[in-house]
Amino acid sequence: MNRARTTIGIAALLLAACALHAQTVPSNMGPTASTMPAALQNVGFEPPLNGQMPLDLSFRDETGRDVHLRDYFGQKPVVLAFVYYNCPMLCNQVQQGVVGTLRMLSFNPVRDYEVVFVSFDPRETPDMAAEKKKVALAHFRRPETASGWHFLTGSKESIDAATHAANFRYSFDAKTNFFAHASGVMILTPGGRISRYFYGVEYPGRDMRLGLVEASAGKIGTPIDHVLLFCYHYNPTAATYSASILKIIRLAGVLTIVCIVSGILYFRRRDLHPPAQANLRQPLHTLPGRGAH
Repeated sequence: MNRARTTIGIAALLLAACALHAQTVPSNMGPTASTMPAALQNVGFEPPLNGQMPLDLSFRDETGRDVHLRDYFGQKPVVLAFVYYNCPMLCNQVQQGVVGTLRMLSFNPVRDYEVVFVSFDPRETPDMAAEKKKVALAHFRRPETASGWHFLTGSKESIDAATHAANFRYSFDAKTNFFAHASGVMILTPGGRISRYFYGVEYPGRDMRLGLVEASAGKIGTPIDHVLLFCYHYNPTAATYSASILKIIRLAGVLTIVCIVSGILYFRRRDLHPPAQANLRQPLHTLPGRGAH
């Protein structure tokens, strides 16, 4: 019975957590294309959920070795971000945001997932990628995960194919020698399909964790993560997880039924097997020293 009470208690706490984290999605998500500056009107990032990334594309990793995207898929989910290593501001923030969020999780690259950064500037070199990896690992502070971090450079053809599949659009300003681009990160399944994506340069640890658990098809994560996935649903418009009130109500109904049935079984068992009553009558004994005559 104690085990049942413990299980019910944990479920009730999770239900309360789901309710406390309920969020509403604002209807106005930002400026429209018509109000954007001309240089930014063709810039965007709207990954197609369940879209397939072309895994046969060729790149070079931070050591200069020829690789294919497929080398990082097959067993684990992949965190993938498009950046360029010479970016003076936004890409550094994306990288720092990814590293900072992943550092908050108990999951680890290599063991639980892979991290891939792809430069969309075909002029960049493996040496630049290696320097970025060095910075990322210093920030992540888990040197044993080094083989799970990958910083790629490649040809314009490979870059165009990858960014097109992710619907990541950018433009180059020849005057400033910089790119105008969006910021965000994707989580892909082991098969290379786009499972979830998050906008901006800061990514809530809860969203990243739930995204990795979901993309892994439940192969990583704890039972608590799976209960939270039941409570939350992914909103592709806001690119975040929010509490599902309907699911919480259903979970509350299930918990109520479990409590009622557990109570009925407990009291029925107590009625059928009452505790043994101590016998208040002491047996009569022959007094010591008195024998039969």
